[in-house]
Amino acid sequence: MLPVIVHNILESARLLGNAARVLADKAIDGFQANEERIADLAEKNPILVTALNPVIGYEKGAAVAKKSYAERRKLKEVAAEMTDLGDEELDRLLDPRKMTEGGIEE
Repeated sequence: MLPVIVHNILESARLLGNAARVLADKAIDGFQANEERIADLAEKNPILVTALNPVIGYEKGAAVAKKSYAERRKLKEVAAEMTDLGDEELDRLLDPRKMTEGGIEE
């Protein structure tokens, strides 16, 4: 049975290799991220409010997140209206790149 098992493993590896090549050629090659859209969605993501919780408290943070989500506005805009935090502090606290272990190297 060992030769049959080895044959099947090798055949599976070939199939997987071919599938990976087709995926790369047909789906990944030429893929470009819409960086503007990604940045817009990141700035509206309610999870960012967790960075504000130590500063403004959980309840106030939840209110900011709910309003931002309901109105489809950037979290920073809503936080500026609902808190006394300045633009510089909000920029510092709500920077998604700093929240992801230093961001992505360019």
